[in-house]
Amino acid sequence: MPTMILLTLALIVISAFILARQFNLPKNITLLFMAQPLVMCSAPIIVFIGGILSSQLTANESLATLPISLMILGVATGVIPAAMIAKNQGRKFAVFTGFSCLIGAALIACASTLIASFELFAFASFLIGIGGAFTQQLRFAAIESTTNAENIPKTLSILMLSGVFAAFLGPEIAVVAKDWLESPYGYAGSFLLLTGLIFIAAIMMIFFSNPESVESVNAGEPRSLAIIIQQPVFIIAICSATIGFALMSYLMTATPLSMHHMQGHSLIETKWVIQTHIAAMYLPSLLTPFMIKRIGLKGLLTVGTLVYSVVALIALSGQHVIHYWWALLLLGVGWNFLFLTGTSLLPQSYHACERHKVQAVNDFILFGFQAFASLMAGWVLFNQGWNWVVLSSIPFIIGLFLITWYYQRTAKKNELV
Repeated sequence: MPTMILLTLALIVISAFILARQFNLPKNITLLFMAQPLVMCSAPIIVFIGGILSSQLTANESLATLPISLMILGVATGVIPAAMIAKNQGRKFAVFTGFSCLIGAALIACASTLIASFELFAFASFLIGIGGAFTQQLRFAAIESTTNAENIPKTLSILMLSGVFAAFLGPEIAVVAKDWLESPYGYAGSFLLLTGLIFIAAIMMIFFSNPESVESVNAGEPRSLAIIIQQPVFIIAICSATIGFALMSYLMTATPLSMHHMQGHSLIETKWVIQTHIAAMYLPSLLTPFMIKRIGLKGLLTVGTLVYSVVALIALSGQHVIHYWWALLLLGVGWNFLFLTGTSLLPQSYHACERHKVQAVNDFILFGFQAFASLMAGWVLFNQGWNWVVLSSIPFIIGLFLITWYYQRTAKKNELV
C-alpha cells in the first residue's frame, strides 16, 4: 500500500484518539470517526474518475456523468430501506448491510474496468450509491449516540471533520492504484484497493454498539408525515440541506469534465481541485461549533448562502485552474454550513418514535434532487457549456436567500430557535 495512504490511515487513528480525549467522546463516535472516511472515499473516487472513465467507455459523451448520477440515485433509492433496516434490526446491522453492499460494488467496478464495460460500471456506481445510503445514516447513528441534545452540532462537526481524510483518500486511491491491474483504461486497481479499505472499516465497526434498543425506537404514538412536514423547522432543515447538496453536486460533477475533458487541464490539476473541494467540505467543521455559539444556526445558514453567491461570481469569471480551484473550495465551505444547518435542525422536527421515518423522507428528497442535479450537469455542460451550468444555479441560490429570510421570520415569532 502506498506510503501516503498508510500515513493517512495512521492520521485517522491518531486524530480519533486525540479528539476522543479532548472532547470525551463516546466509543461509538470515535469508531464512526475512524470508519467513516474509509467508506466515504468511494464517492470521491466515482466523482473524480467517473466522468473521465465513462467518456472512454461510451461513445455518447452526454452519458459521461451517468455513473455519478446513478450513484446518487442509488443513495436516494437506498435511504428508505436503510432507515427501515436500522429501525427494525438496529444501527449495527444496517451498518454491516451497507458495508457489504459497498464491498460488492467495488469488486463489480473493478471487473467492469477489466472488461471495459460501461453498463457494468454504471451498475457498480448505482450499488455504491445504495451502500452510500447506509453510510449517510452514520450521521444519525452519531446523533443517537449523543446523550445531550445541545451537543448535536458539535458531534456532527467532529464526524464531518473525518471527511477531510476521505477527500484525500478517494482521489489518491484513484491515481496511485490506477495501473495496479492491467485493464484497457486503467483504474481496476483503484477499486481493488477501495475494497480493502471498506473491509478494514467493517472490522472496526464490530466494536460499535447500538445506541438504543429497537423497542425504545418504536415506543410512543407517531404523528403523520402530513403534520411533520408542515413544521417550519422541517421545511427549513430540508430546504437548506437539499438545495445546498444539489447545487454542490451540480457544479462538482461538471468540474472534472469541464477541466480535463473540455479545457485540457491535466489530471493532476483536476485531482488537486477535487481534493481541495472535498477537503473544504469538511475542514470548516473545525470552526463551525464556535460559529454556531456566536451566530447560531440562522447565521450559519446566512453565511453559507452568501458563500454560494461568491462561488457563482468566481465560476463565471474564467476557466483557468485558479478559477476552478477557488470556486470549488468555496463551494465546499458553503455546503458544510448549509448541510450542517439542515442536519442539526432536523432532529427538532421529530419525536424519538418518528426519527427513522423522518430521516428516510429527508434523505430520499435530498439525494433524489442531488441525483437529478448531477445528471443535468453533464447534459447542460456538453450542450450549453460551463457558463450555463453556473448561470442555471443562480435561481436556486436566490431560493436559499428566501429560506434564510423564512428562518429569520419564524425565529422572530418564537416558532424556531
